[in-house]
Amino acid sequence: MILGLSAAAFTQLHVAISLIGLLSGLATVLAMATSRNLRAVTAVFLAATVLTSLTGFFFHSARIGPPHIVGAISLVVLAVAIWARYGRHMDGIWRPVYIVTAVIALYLNAFVGVVQAFQKIPALNDLAPKGSEPPFVATQLVVLAVAAALGFIALRRFHPKPRPPA
Repeated sequence: MILGLSAAAFTQLHVAISLIGLLSGLATVLAMATSRNLRAVTAVFLAATVLTSLTGFFFHSARIGPPHIVGAISLVVLAVAIWARYGRHMDGIWRPVYIVTAVIALYLNAFVGVVQAFQKIPALNDLAPKGSEPPFVATQLVVLAVAAALGFIALRRFHPKPRPPA
């Protein structure tokens, strides 16, 4: 039992939150790349991605490993993204800081999703059982390239309206 849920139910909840984070994150970054500001979708993305990182720590593990490290990095990146967006309102340097950290948070969630897909989906696992074979590496490189390209485009195009003076 994890947080009062069976292990299977907790895993399903974690996966659902992760998928919500991935989909809303993709929508958020695509919106930034097309110079749109989806406030509600962005809030869902940031909250779901924080929850996905936090719930990942509740899975049983005998030692600290790569999932814990990625989760910790993600939470630090998300803290900066949330501060840049809501604490600093993306003013000045905080606009590119927000864009870069939001894209990194989405990328880390997608990176873990690819790892999990290759571990859990039999057809993918057959292609890369060790997680270091060419199909796995190629998939991760495509995910990284897409994130980098969208991040670059968002940096050039996303210029939300300044907040009104206080």
